[in-house]
Amino acid sequence: MDTCRIETEDEVRAYLGNLKYALQNGASITFQSQRNVDSTREMRYTNKYTVADLFPNEDPVKALKRELQNLRVENYLRTVKDSRFPNRSEMREFGKVYNGVEEVYIKIRVELLNSHLGTHTVFVMSFHYAVKPFREEIFPYRRR
Repeated sequence: MDTCRIETEDEVRAYLGNLKYALQNGASITFQSQRNVDSTREMRYTNKYTVADLFPNEDPVKALKRELQNLRVENYLRTVKDSRFPNRSEMREFGKVYNGVEEVYIKIRVELLNSHLGTHTVFVMSFHYAVKPFREEIFPYRRR
């Protein structure tokens, strides 16, 4: 079973449109500031550290909402199945550079009109400094 794929540029554009729609229409943002994997990871590469470092004195959820709305097709890396919850929608991975040098890995899921809560949900699994440096070839739609 394939766990990841590259969507077409139009599919990514549509996904980002859904993301922006959800964020502009009251989506709840679920952000994992503490994750199990963080217990064995260098602090710099955790969600909590990265968000606090990049957006000091800001509410993390408000900062993430703003940053997610600014994602572009050029930031797209790939689409992955959620191995822990295979019946949930796929997750999208993005990479973005902050302050000219700080590479940030972003992994999210958008669910429009969540049937359990009646709201849109944006789940932010990862928003942390990249453990490995980005290579240009991993961005399928970045203009070179």
